[in-house]
Amino acid sequence: MRPPVLQIIIGSTRPGRVGPAIAAWFAGRAKAHGGFEVELIDIADFGLPLLDEPNHPMARKYTKDHTMRWSATISNGDAFAFVVPEYNHSFNAATKNAIDFLYHEWRFKPAGILSYGGAAMGTRSAQALKPVFAALKLLHAGDVSVPLVNNPVKDGVFHPNEILASAADALLDEIAMSVPALIERRSRAKTTA
Repeated sequence: MRPPVLQIIIGSTRPGRVGPAIAAWFAGRAKAHGGFEVELIDIADFGLPLLDEPNHPMARKYTKDHTMRWSATISNGDAFAFVVPEYNHSFNAATKNAIDFLYHEWRFKPAGILSYGGAAMGTRSAQALKPVFAALKLLHAGDVSVPLVNNPVKDGVFHPNEILASAADALLDEIAMSVPALIERRSRAKTTA
């Protein structure tokens, strides 16, 4: 049996973003954890326009190549870690748009949040994501909040303190504990659909 696939999703798409540095650091910790096959997923690589599918994602009647590619990628994941900035007391539009393209692909999977920002540590972006997770039946597994994000990022590399490293490890443990039950739940959902 293969290890569960943890997809670390980089939510920011703007030039000069620091999300990839945080995601790369978390991917390294996830690989060292040993409980996952790790995939880095960068929303920017998919070129998703504003939601342009004519059908509700619940129907899974995708008509656009970019949606089919996004669906196939996310379907492969057993768990997620969203790396998201805080913009204006919420998470960014590119993350919301990418989430809204799909429905079934997210269901019954654990998801953690690595939020980042200034003094507020991106906590408001994490809080805004939680009701979205609930609507999609994503199990919120915990948060890692990175304060004053530009300080620990030097030359594109994230240098966290021990508190953040411990929080990341706790999040990985929580995700790992949740995966088996949710894989079972997804298999039951498929047989009753």
